[in-house]
Amino acid sequence: MSDEDDSSRTEEPTAKRLEEARERGEVPHSQELQTWAGLTGAALALAMLIPAGADRLVRACLPFIERPESLQVGLDDMRSGLGGVLLELGSVLAPTLLLLAGFGVACGLGQSGLLWSPKRVAPDISKLSPMKGLSRLFSVRAAVEFVKNLVKLSALSAAFAMLLMPVWSGIDQWASLPVMGVLGESDHVIRRMVATAAVLMTLVAGADYIWQRFSFLKRMRMTRQELRDEYRQADGDPQIKARIRRLRQERSKKRMMAAVPTATVVITNPTHYAVALAWDPAAMPAPKVVAKGMDKLALRIRRVAEESDVPVLENPPLARSLHAAVAIDEEIPAEHYEAVAQVIGWVMRGRAGHPTP
Repeated sequence: MSDEDDSSRTEEPTAKRLEEARERGEVPHSQELQTWAGLTGAALALAMLIPAGADRLVRACLPFIERPESLQVGLDDMRSGLGGVLLELGSVLAPTLLLLAGFGVACGLGQSGLLWSPKRVAPDISKLSPMKGLSRLFSVRAAVEFVKNLVKLSALSAAFAMLLMPVWSGIDQWASLPVMGVLGESDHVIRRMVATAAVLMTLVAGADYIWQRFSFLKRMRMTRQELRDEYRQADGDPQIKARIRRLRQERSKKRMMAAVPTATVVITNPTHYAVALAWDPAAMPAPKVVAKGMDKLALRIRRVAEESDVPVLENPPLARSLHAAVAIDEEIPAEHYEAVAQVIGWVMRGRAGHPTP
């Protein structure tokens, strides 16, 4: 990725982009955290599982070391003796390996959850490109990994040197110890080394996970154009949405104009506003607005009303108020009852043949 691309990726990744990356198998993952899980599992195994099993294993092997002259050389005896040693070895290794596998799986699930991504393991010819291989080898990420491994190795070497110095000064005395004594001293040293490595890896793994997550989110950043494209894909093309809105508005206008001939009265301003009211005492608790419009639409409503012999009354204040306050197919509010009642009364008197004021 070029510096120009990096500088243009200023937007945080969206949930959709992160989900697509997850489907491709791209998630923040720290290998140091996996190593830490392995060392922690090994430390627990050394403290809880291995001692008892190792003791049994050592006792099974001691006859081969201390009393080789007493061993029977027959085939059946050798099979029996070797089978016992292998059985003890299995009893030591099996729970230890299960514990290590459990820690490894738990660490992987804790980092990324249950992940199934066939695309991750699918063959990719582009990965065979020497140029891409060189670019990955000399990338910033590779440099960070190199420095991290160098620091980790240096810290572990220094810690192990400090741990082994006291032991090294007295290691010549181990020659006078019995086999069990040597094994006990070795077990003590190994436990301290594993525990020391686990403590150091805790710090390294924590820092590495934070770095891996930061690096992943940085790679997932988006440009403003990508953000707009994703928004367009998610919500639809603005031109298509505008066309759909126009079609809906046209259909709504057609339904509204079709309701004008059924109106009881049309109130106008006289040309800027037009509101068509329908009133059926047997079916409606109050008059409702069946059509309304401004300017050209108001003129169309008035023309259709005149063609359909619907009474048209000029009342500018009432027309403006109803147009602003009442939506189509809604009943008029209580504050307009008196004014609308006068209009309905005028219409009824006109239909009854009474003179109107």
